[in-house]
Amino acid sequence: MRRTLTVFLLMLPLLARAGGEAPLQEQAREVVREFAGTLRETLTRHLSAGGPVEAIEACRLKAPAIAAGIGEKRGWEVGRTSLRTRNPANDPDPWERRVLEQFEARKAAGEDPARLEYHEVIERQGRRLFRYMKAIPTAPLCLTCHGGSLAPELATRLDELYPQDRARGFSVGDLRGAFTLQRELED
Repeated sequence: MRRTLTVFLLMLPLLARAGGEAPLQEQAREVVREFAGTLRETLTRHLSAGGPVEAIEACRLKAPAIAAGIGEKRGWEVGRTSLRTRNPANDPDPWERRVLEQFEARKAAGEDPARLEYHEVIERQGRRLFRYMKAIPTAPLCLTCHGGSLAPELATRLDELYPQDRARGFSVGDLRGAFTLQRELED
């Protein structure tokens, strides 16, 4: 009995921490749903109105503003990253790279890419941060701008805008990247 109590007392901080992270994880999920939905709606509207070239212009100009607006409203830093970015400004930091590589391994082990997510509290430069990532699986619509066979005018425009573009050649179900969020924690 005494040993069970000792083990419980030793695990109590871990249990409290896990319980404390659940509301943050749910908030992060809500932010991702809002960002993904708004971004999808924006891209679909521009794709329908002006084709893929207009959609990449919308993605280039509007996606950062959408992320910033939602982040400011919700109190999170919001973005997207990938192991194969189009825009070098979205290259993953070391923590994001590690999580993206874990997502790839989990997908290879049979996990559904649409369900891949990860969160962790980290300490960086004396600050405690709650970090969250949610995988973005490649859907059929994504192939218009991220597939292996792009329309010539689209490929030309992408080459002009993103000379270091590595975000082509995806297939349906591939991990296109991930939504990445972080929020500073108060002590």
